[in-house]
Amino acid sequence: MINRFFKNIDKPIPYEGKDSKNPLAFKYYDRNKKVGNKTMAEHLRFSVAFWHTMLGSGADMFGGPSFTREWRTASDPMQRAKDTMEANFEFLQKCGIDYWCFHDRDIAPEGANFAESCKNLEEMVGVAKKYQNETGIKLLWGTANLFGNAIYSQGAGSSPNAHVMATAIAQVKNAIDATKELGGENYVFWGGREGYETLINTDLKKEMEKMTRFFQMAVDYKNKLGYKCQFLIEPKPCEPTKHQYDSDAATTLYFLKEHGLYDHFKLNIEANHATLAGSTFEHELAVASAAGKLGSVDANRGDLLLGWDTDQFPTDIYSTTFAMMIILDQGGLGTGGLNFDAKVRRASNDPTDLFYAHIGGMDAFAKGLLVAQKMIEDKALSKFIDERYSSHNSGIGQQIMSGKATMEDVDKWVRGEKNPVLQSGRQEMLENIINSYIS
Repeated sequence: MINRFFKNIDKPIPYEGKDSKNPLAFKYYDRNKKVGNKTMAEHLRFSVAFWHTMLGSGADMFGGPSFTREWRTASDPMQRAKDTMEANFEFLQKCGIDYWCFHDRDIAPEGANFAESCKNLEEMVGVAKKYQNETGIKLLWGTANLFGNAIYSQGAGSSPNAHVMATAIAQVKNAIDATKELGGENYVFWGGREGYETLINTDLKKEMEKMTRFFQMAVDYKNKLGYKCQFLIEPKPCEPTKHQYDSDAATTLYFLKEHGLYDHFKLNIEANHATLAGSTFEHELAVASAAGKLGSVDANRGDLLLGWDTDQFPTDIYSTTFAMMIILDQGGLGTGGLNFDAKVRRASNDPTDLFYAHIGGMDAFAKGLLVAQKMIEDKALSKFIDERYSSHNSGIGQQIMSGKATMEDVDKWVRGEKNPVLQSGRQEMLENIINSYIS
């Protein structure tokens, strides 16, 4: 086991059960515990976000860095990148997490030109592959950072500047290559700058056409490689742009259908992005799942009192329970997983806080999994829901839904019946049932 940067953690975080008082132990996450027909590790497929966990500095829009990280001290950018990669795999091993995720510019510094940046990425992919082979840890997904460089300030795949668009396409090509080389099971597109600040200088139709071509080229390239990974799009409504074209799950699904891309993508749903879209985490999960397009999850939470992407670690058992009910109902996430796109708070400056944060998030989802599985087995909600819609299983309801009844038929039937009776939705009763399982 690697033991260079987190020497105070000398073994993987243990499972000690809910009565344990050890802050460096899992209370609910027992990776080998069977829940239904899978282990917890198989259900949850946790992943560490390289950009927050390894690169997070504690800086925010009102203050500079507050963290000191030993792995970020080398003066040479490539050495700093290699130290950070080593710290990443040490952390993964000691947390007992099987997957990681990255943006291309996270793991390799930009060079003086695009070719040099590609060379740096290729070298760091070799370093990462070595650690993966040594530890057995895998890549959940990779992606390209098409938002950090100033050239992308007016979009990447949707940029009005053809040279900028071409640079974004080339960068994605190299990021796909890197993800494939590392055995990534998915590749994510996040359009952080794909949107507009004002409509007075924007042609929406042209930008949609460019985005369509951008995605189609990526699909064509993946197919040419014979790469079987799942392409994912991560919706977000705003920030950094005023309006982003993949603003929520429903909007993204519409875009994919409208432009002939529906069969090639699923969605990576983030809890905090749902908050910014004015929805709940479970709403966005449910919309994607109902369409058969829920592919993976960025597991975090936002602060309802703050209007930006706070990326806090998930701790709300109700939220994780609702999430796991949706995920279990669709049979799991397939090649996807639960990626902790979350960062410790600015004042949590000790590297050990990274362990506390991930332990809490993993326990929250493990508890949610246990509650969700029990509720599904007991049909605690599904029995009521099935009954609530049962009038469509026969009679006029079945005739309407099967297309056998015309509007004239329905009019005639309603005229011959008594007035309909309003039936209770039993919301309060169901909320009490959920409370009884969570307590």
